Amino acid sequence: MLDAGTFARVREPRGAARLPLGDGTWHQLAKQYVWVQLIANGIVLLIVLAATLFVTLFLGWTWAWFVGGAIVAVMLWGILITPRQARSFGYQLRTDDLVFRRGILWQRVVAVPYGRMQLVDITHGPLDRGFGIAQLKLVTAAASTGVTIPGLTQDAAERLRDTLIEVAETRRTGL
Repeated sequence: MLDAGTFARVREPRGAARLPLGDGTWHQLAKQYVWVQLIANGIVLLIVLAATLFVTLFLGWTWAWFVGGAIVAVMLWGILITPRQARSFGYQLRTDDLVFRRGILWQRVVAVPYGRMQLVDITHGPLDRGFGIAQLKLVTAAASTGVTIPGLTQDAAERLRDTLIEVAETRRTGL
């Protein structure tokens, strides 16, 4: 049930210097996550274009086109790589920990031991609710090992939260 409506697989890194995926079942984000990101970025893009147009026409600051153009170029690049970026996210439930992976150029792989989890939180904004997705956040005592898994279906996020809490309770470690 965790993989209903998700991408088919985590893309295997190419090249010997890349981080390997390892063995086991990797779970993916929901496909709706891409649409949510495209809509959110599109809204920001329209706001930047409107602000640039307003500043140029009404205030006469023609230099605003350079700033607005640079922002639009970066945002368009972000919109173009969003589908590939979403496929780079994945998580794996192992015996002693949850492994989270993300990134295309800057790859990050984090293993969060079940016994060190302090809080499992589910959040979703208005667009997320409209598309039926949520993000799950794992909080540990160390700030650098906290993990946020975006773009899970609502059902998968709730099941994963319940599973993580159940497993973490049996593996609680003392300080």
